[in-house]
Amino acid sequence: MARATLGIIIGNRDFFPDVLVSEARRDLLAVCAELDIEPILLDEQTTKLGAVETWAHARACGDLFARHGRRIDGILVSLPNFGDEKGVADAIRLSGLNVPVLVQAYPDDLDKLHVQRRRDAFCGKISVCNNLRQYGIKFSLTERHTISPLTDAFRDELRRFLGVCRVVRGLRRARVGAIGARPNAFNTTRYSEKLLEATGISVSTLDLSEVLESARALDDGEPRVATKLAEIRAYAAAPGAPPPSLVLMAKLGVVVSEWMERLDLEATAIQCWSSLQQHYGVNCCTIMSMMSEKLMPSACEVDIAGTVAMHALQLASGRPSALVDWNNNYGDDPDKCVFFHCGNWAKAFLPDIQIGTAPILGTTLGEENTWGALAGRTPSGPVTFARVSTDDLSGRIITYVGEGRFTDDPLETFGNRAVVHVPRLQDLMRTICRRGFEHHAAMNGSCSAAILAEAWENYLGWDVYVHAGG
Repeated sequence: MARATLGIIIGNRDFFPDVLVSEARRDLLAVCAELDIEPILLDEQTTKLGAVETWAHARACGDLFARHGRRIDGILVSLPNFGDEKGVADAIRLSGLNVPVLVQAYPDDLDKLHVQRRRDAFCGKISVCNNLRQYGIKFSLTERHTISPLTDAFRDELRRFLGVCRVVRGLRRARVGAIGARPNAFNTTRYSEKLLEATGISVSTLDLSEVLESARALDDGEPRVATKLAEIRAYAAAPGAPPPSLVLMAKLGVVVSEWMERLDLEATAIQCWSSLQQHYGVNCCTIMSMMSEKLMPSACEVDIAGTVAMHALQLASGRPSALVDWNNNYGDDPDKCVFFHCGNWAKAFLPDIQIGTAPILGTTLGEENTWGALAGRTPSGPVTFARVSTDDLSGRIITYVGEGRFTDDPLETFGNRAVVHVPRLQDLMRTICRRGFEHHAAMNGSCSAAILAEAWENYLGWDVYVHAGG
């Protein structure tokens, strides 16, 4: 992940001890260095102690942030004492930035409530947040009302906040490619480009016929094809795969990659069946998996909204995402189910990855035309699942997010597969069905639900259902 940049505002009220502000500056710079964060804050010559209290201080801070606006991912407001509620809000307003804001307040020590060490930041945080709300500035809060920066708990809070910043910044300027038309049988992958565009998510389209004709026009021995073919062979074992099928995959990969590069696209959704198998002769799963592994998520069946959820999850965690079907019950266990696809999951999910065929599609399309599908089982570990959907009836983007665990329970089947334990799974399924969510979900091997919920609801204004376990 790229290095994060935070604008830092240290609030102050001058009748509190100066030493508290100086200590806060030292603490925050130490934490930023530890977490590899670039801090942008006033120096101690521009304002008293480099803090923000007066209108002049706010103006200086706002100007500083504005000069670095393209680089700043978020703003950290730190209150070593009560702070000045107007100064903080004015500084953010004058900066012109529309980025996530985290408000942190120092705790008082019970044995240091005398004049020389008293903070009152517990109270000051309430006043600062009141003003931020009056100014229409969205902000995030720490789990505990007061917290010291020099604690593991705050470091975890700051890491989560950086995840929120990445999701918000990434989605507000995301560029996604839609290749081909959605399968006619899949009304579930309909979506509204206009609702996505209102957030900043742009969709570029490419007809599948253009991709196939461009791929066919490439010579088998062309260097670009040879390079991509070598990449495929290095990516996964392909026992029994006909060499001509691997070459077809390589050509497809070259065309898609070059189109994405030309348009600065970060993610794709592809018409993976049935036109591709009928008119070209392979599955595109391997190519999609390779892109997802490189943090360029790719979803099946032109599920653009599914790709957006994949992208959001990887922005939150820095790990690859995959698109899954909520596919099967797991025996009689009400809190377990099977995730499945035929399959294009990133290699990160599949330590036993192999390139093979898609038996289900092969029953109607000819199994020889489905080389390129992947097989593999996801081992135990954490999982965050999420869905983005454009609800045209309400004119809103609606979402859900939750967490569970991959398990090592027995599962004998083919394709990309995993057994997942989700507390209160039956309640989740009822919510998905009643609210009209799709059968697809994005998954990520991380614990990122809180990050997505905060980014989507608080900063992007989306409707979010958070599935809580227990």
